[in-house]
Amino acid sequence: MIYINELDGISPDRLKGFFVDWPNPPNPQTHLILLNKSSKVIIAIDDNTNQVVGFITAISDGVLSAYIPFLEVLPEYKNKGIGKELVHRMLKELDDIYMIDLCCDNDLVPYYDKLGMMQTNGMILRNYKMQSGS
Repeated sequence: MIYINELDGISPDRLKGFFVDWPNPPNPQTHLILLNKSSKVIIAIDDNTNQVVGFITAISDGVLSAYIPFLEVLPEYKNKGIGKELVHRMLKELDDIYMIDLCCDNDLVPYYDKLGMMQTNGMILRNYKMQSGS
């Protein structure tokens, strides 16, 4: 597996298969836009197929706070340590930031707990009609 933190050579056709189970997922073109507009991004690439198989993003003020909105691994690549490696690499990228936050579903709390994060309260607002980014 190759991990990169730049988007050179990443095109929409290399971003297919993500956002599984989303009722109205972003298309690959929108996916590439969200990667480009993120403060930090790390991409996992299968070095045998050159396929993008995972990614993580962060949005940050670069001083005190960062938010990790996305961690995705293609279904056929899950449970191989790719997500864990993406999180470790992103936390290392953000190690000079005071607070690193993310929101997740309850079933993912143990996953992030094992990676050194702690559960807290949070509030969210979802505008589902804009879920695809269009």
